[in-house]
Amino acid sequence: MPDDPKPDPQTFPRTWSIARSLGVGRCVCRVASDWKRAQRAEDVAAKRAADEIDEDAIADLEERGFETDPEAYSDVPSKAYITIKETKPGYHYYWQWREGDSWANEYIGPADPNRR
Repeated sequence: MPDDPKPDPQTFPRTWSIARSLGVGRCVCRVASDWKRAQRAEDVAAKRAADEIDEDAIADLEERGFETDPEAYSDVPSKAYITIKETKPGYHYYWQWREGDSWANEYIGPADPNRR
């Protein structure tokens, strides 16, 4: 489906009106909804790929005594992944996941092993 045309948000209300008058409104709405859902899934996957830490960083966290399994945390869903963020002072590891239209996270620990 990569060659499928994407609906233009600027013209969608007009397209919907025309489609409804032709009796195919539900079909157009379903296509737009499916496209939006697929686009959102692609965006989430791209953000995860860009933000997620590598296996070496996970091994480092485990060696330092931090739990790297999201199931071990009561407030972290299984779909969460570990990311690193710059805060003041320094860099820190966080669990990150999607909650509806926003991102949620929970602190794990500092990226620098000499900090606590």
